Amino acid sequence: MDKENKVNPAGEMALQAIEQLILFAERQRMIEPADLDYSRNVLLEQFGFSEPHFGDVDQTILEGPQAPLDILIDYGFEIGLIPENSDTYRDLLDAKIMGLLMARPSEVNAEFRRLTAEKGISAATDQFYKLSIDSNYIRMDRISKNVYWLQDSPYGDIEMTINLSKPEKSPKEIAMARLLPPPVYPKCQLCRENVGYSGRVNHPPRQNLRIIPLALNNEKWFFQYSPYVYYNEHCIVFHHDHVPMKLTKDTLSRLLGFVESFPHYFIGSNADLPIVGGSILTHDHFQGGRHTFPIQKAPKESTFTHESYPGVSISIVKWPMSVLRLSSQDPAVLLECGNSIYEAWKGYSDPEADVLAFSETEGELVPHNTVTPIVRRAEDSGYEMDLVLRNNRTSEQYPEGIFHPHREMHHIKKENIGLIEVMGLAILPGRLKEELDRIAGILAGDSSTLNELQGDSTHALAQHASWVQELVERFGMSMNHEEAVKTIQNEVGIKFTHILEHAGVYKRTPEGQEAFHRFVKSLGAN
Repeated sequence: MDKENKVNPAGEMALQAIEQLILFAERQRMIEPADLDYSRNVLLEQFGFSEPHFGDVDQTILEGPQAPLDILIDYGFEIGLIPENSDTYRDLLDAKIMGLLMARPSEVNAEFRRLTAEKGISAATDQFYKLSIDSNYIRMDRISKNVYWLQDSPYGDIEMTINLSKPEKSPKEIAMARLLPPPVYPKCQLCRENVGYSGRVNHPPRQNLRIIPLALNNEKWFFQYSPYVYYNEHCIVFHHDHVPMKLTKDTLSRLLGFVESFPHYFIGSNADLPIVGGSILTHDHFQGGRHTFPIQKAPKESTFTHESYPGVSISIVKWPMSVLRLSSQDPAVLLECGNSIYEAWKGYSDPEADVLAFSETEGELVPHNTVTPIVRRAEDSGYEMDLVLRNNRTSEQYPEGIFHPHREMHHIKKENIGLIEVMGLAILPGRLKEELDRIAGILAGDSSTLNELQGDSTHALAQHASWVQELVERFGMSMNHEEAVKTIQNEVGIKFTHILEHAGVYKRTPEGQEAFHRFVKSLGAN
């Protein structure tokens, strides 16, 4: 190392950060003692150093790698490793650094298999989840900033979150991404080729991603964790190949096969039609994890049996959306029953209930009915399958979707209601954090913001204007700040519960529930 670098304070801080990061990686068993010199040298090379820090190293036990990483990324920007000091470019360097401290995919897979064989699948997922956090693939520093509260509802507690874990792109980065050609490699963010990929402005880096191979229905699939973990141990199971989502009997079989191998996890699939499906329909995948969702706690209202499927109970669940819960000790019989209901629903129409299975466009029938399936193991080690009935029709009154958040709710949420929200966990956009804080400020007496909002269609709160006026009329402007925040959260929670009711095919009215029973009776259930 030349003398100039030796006396550079930023360089000296970076050298110490390298030592702290190596110490963290060793303590977390990301690397072994035999890897220390190698790991140090690859990091020295990355930042243009020829010698390490020879002084004392801060032995503070770190909860995560972010503190030394931030020092190294700051230094990386200073020496030109990234062109801008934005979240996007910082993340590109962050993943590259941590990727240098990780075992190869084959070694991670071997360790997963060893733990499964010796200590069981739960121990294997515990270790793999920990690795995903320690490697900074899962950014717990960001996830910890998410806003969370429980919302009382007629259906039990609903989980509410405002998601702040996805970094926002700057206008310049958005403009740059639009100029780039459509991605060819990897084809999407779920493809197996993401492992080790360096990323770009319009695609996240994945040098610190590791995936575990699985066999479902004798097909090749993979298991990984979501970098955004909307709930505990939020995992993604995705097809080996870039094939589109399509719900079939095989889908239900794969879900049942997964919980047989991973009995401590639930798993579910987004619906496979636009409007009621997930955000990625081009790559077949499921989502699972170790979390008890509100839908799982929802009581059964009516229970039926079917003579063709002995040992299977079929129940209507008290939930804002239309849910049939199937329970059985025999997964094979459960599969047959679940598939028969799914196939029946795809072709079922009830115009009186506004349920139409098909419409005609240019002489072709367009399907509208599908399901959001969820599978878990029951407390008695049996199997449960929730089939949430979905329909993606639109109308002149509801052009975004009849069974979709209606326009009066779009100031809170206008995106599709996917699997996670179907189960009772709201994932609200990050913009709401600041917007709701400002609205709470109005209820706590901020008349200047209210005056600015009135009549200004360009105001940051403009989309909430009519709602804010309603809140002021109902609650006044003399609350203390804490009381105002809780009031706003409660009002948002009520709105989200109504959004789920909008997405329900059979409404929670006597007429709607009567129509729901008509469908169940049409299956031959008693």
